[in-house]
Amino acid sequence: PIDTDGLKTVDLSTRPSKVKRDMLGAPVRAGLTLKEWLAGLPRVLAATDLLDAARLIAAARRAGRPVILGMGAHPIKVGLGPLICDLMGRGVITAVALNGAGVIHDVEMALSGHTSEDVDQALADGSFGMSQDTARFINEAIAAAPENGLGRAVGQALLASGAEGLQTSSLLATAADLDLTLSVHVALGTDIVHIHPSCDAAATGQASHVDFRLLAAEVADLEGGVYLNLGSAVILPEVFLKALTLVRNLGHRVYDFTTINLDMISHYRPLTNVVRRPTMVAGRGFNLIGHHEINFPLLMAAVLEEMA
Repeated sequence: PIDTDGLKTVDLSTRPSKVKRDMLGAPVRAGLTLKEWLAGLPRVLAATDLLDAARLIAAARRAGRPVILGMGAHPIKVGLGPLICDLMGRGVITAVALNGAGVIHDVEMALSGHTSEDVDQALADGSFGMSQDTARFINEAIAAAPENGLGRAVGQALLASGAEGLQTSSLLATAADLDLTLSVHVALGTDIVHIHPSCDAAATGQASHVDFRLLAAEVADLEGGVYLNLGSAVILPEVFLKALTLVRNLGHRVYDFTTINLDMISHYRPLTNVVRRPTMVAGRGFNLIGHHEINFPLLMAAVLEEMA
């Protein structure tokens, strides 16, 4: 056995430490308000990130800076539509970017009150994605006004449909009603509406490209603001990065801003294209891991507490 008699030691009182008493969390009890619960969180790791991210979102809105939400379809499927619509109405979220699947779930919820078919079962007999109502509504709305952008074309079609509860549950209709930018970024062949004969690929491509330029106009004003990526592993991180390089190339100063990625697991593109690369010169990036239906409402509740 090695002889430890010559071991060099240090005093605990002077040794640097990463966790200190004033960072510890407080006990919880029944009846806590959200403000009290947030104040009692430990000031370490993800809890600190959550509180800092909420503070920066609130600060951006108090300063009149934008908060852009880029998201996949899953947040709609897990019930976050009404929360996001409310945040748009409150002026907390100033613009939204969706992938193509987000439009499908938003439209189905608006028109029928249900969405998300059983792919495992329907794929076996080829019936997956064959809802003619969904495809006809979306494809006809796009083909009628591709020059307006895909999000606005479908949003206005929803408003014209008179479906129930549009301004409280449909992101597309809410954005059209509030005249907010809601852009849709489609990869042709990825969405069920593309397999239907009603799909006009040229109109879809034109409308989605208009939306890319609309999102770029929002990103051009992102200095001092916040960009959130909620549950998009590929499409929105790539679109955001291209919009950012476009506006920087055109001479817009967009460097000092906050990016926040929220997802259930860590993915390469959100970490690289949202959290790290855009904030290398200035700003700050956060990566908050957890279920959308818990983490996003929690973050937004903390934002509203900060704004209050």
